[in-house]
Amino acid sequence: MEPATLTAAAIATLAFSKAIEKTAETLTASVLNKLNNLREKIWQRFKGNQKLEQTLAKAQKEGSKADVDLITAYLQVAMDTDAKFAQDIQQLAQEINQEINIDKIEGRNVQNVYGGEAFQSNDANAPTFQGGSGHNITFNYNTPPS
Repeated sequence: MEPATLTAAAIATLAFSKAIEKTAETLTASVLNKLNNLREKIWQRFKGNQKLEQTLAKAQKEGSKADVDLITAYLQVAMDTDAKFAQDIQQLAQEINQEINIDKIEGRNVQNVYGGEAFQSNDANAPTFQGGSGHNITFNYNTPPS
């Protein structure tokens, strides 16, 4: 099942809303780097549009709903006309959203896949085992290893 595609409004809100900044203390360095990367991609896309550059700068400082709404409108047009740009920022926003919401998951058997590498946690209090590409990890349950 494909993950839900984030809309232009969700991406603009994620990148420029002050609600995200208020939780910055709880965000990891990885999420903060990805947020900065997302903002940079949006800035680069609209470089030369003075009105929008001013709005982006204002939104980054204040994050007002009106600013985010204007960015959303421009972002929607850019995503509709440039599939590669849309795919790039949707993927990055999805990664950010997934990392932000990972702590809200209350499931017992959770598996996260980042760029083809899988991480599975069956119990938040249990030890974590992680393997990379080409590594084998064997678990024996109720049977002694042979």
